[in-house]
Amino acid sequence: MPKLIFLSIFIVIVNLLTACKNIEPNSAQEPSKTSCISKNPKFSIEFLKTNNEGKKYARGINHVIIFNPKSAELDFKVNVGLSHKLYLKDNQGKLRKEYVPKQFREIINDDNSKLNGQVPLAAINADYIDTDNKPQGLNISRGVEYSGAFKNKRSSFGISGGQPKDRKATIQAGRRKDVVLNYNLVGGNGRFYRGGKFKNICSDLGEFACKDATNRSLVAITDKGYVILLVNDSKANSDIEFSQLNQELLPDKFDDVLEGIARNHCLGNIQEGMLFDGGMSPGLYYNNRIYVENPGVIGSVFLIYKK
Repeated sequence: MPKLIFLSIFIVIVNLLTACKNIEPNSAQEPSKTSCISKNPKFSIEFLKTNNEGKKYARGINHVIIFNPKSAELDFKVNVGLSHKLYLKDNQGKLRKEYVPKQFREIINDDNSKLNGQVPLAAINADYIDTDNKPQGLNISRGVEYSGAFKNKRSSFGISGGQPKDRKATIQAGRRKDVVLNYNLVGGNGRFYRGGKFKNICSDLGEFACKDATNRSLVAITDKGYVILLVNDSKANSDIEFSQLNQELLPDKFDDVLEGIARNHCLGNIQEGMLFDGGMSPGLYYNNRIYVENPGVIGSVFLIYKK
């Protein structure tokens, strides 16, 4: 009997040691890969944080929203800073465009950011604003245009109209030839993916925007049609744990984080990518919480709703 007891105790100790060996130190804080959300036919939208390799990380510096434009659960809208209701016309039937400066928090919380009385599930800052408080690029909200001087020169991001199963995400300069693609568009600047080819746009941005104004707000589209919205908050609060792989995002590293996110979630290959207004403007909101906000005024926001 004593031999059996000793043998049982020995087996228990061996099992405990084996289990302990398989536990990684600080595993709760380690970046991790995630399941292939794209394999779920009902996938619509997800929020996560990642490090600069695109690995999911609870204390990551990158605040990320991934969504499927074709999801029947989602709808979209664009809002701009106005002193009156969106789409309002004057007595002559001309669209009113009385612009006012609004910060991210203000613009996503005004009545113009509601869709059929519903508040947005998610939002990201988009276009630049000029000295007259007017958006600079191409902005179209559910078919109604609110654009500025650079609408034909700078790239814009958008989700087409039509039935959900036919929706398409695009990044392109100027209006699209197919009218349905011009349904919801927001202006941006700094195209760093074009036709699947990545470009380090540091020199295009200039020294300040490249290396000093490092709060980034960007969007990318994969060849499977998924969209990645990302805000890198280099002026983040204490929730962020800075490290070599969790720090400000410079233009030569945009591909690392985006390709990492796409790979870890089986989203396909990055095809198109561009920046939204950075520096003092980036803001990101998801499910009743503002994760990133800055004091700058913005030209437009891209809004997502869940039916």
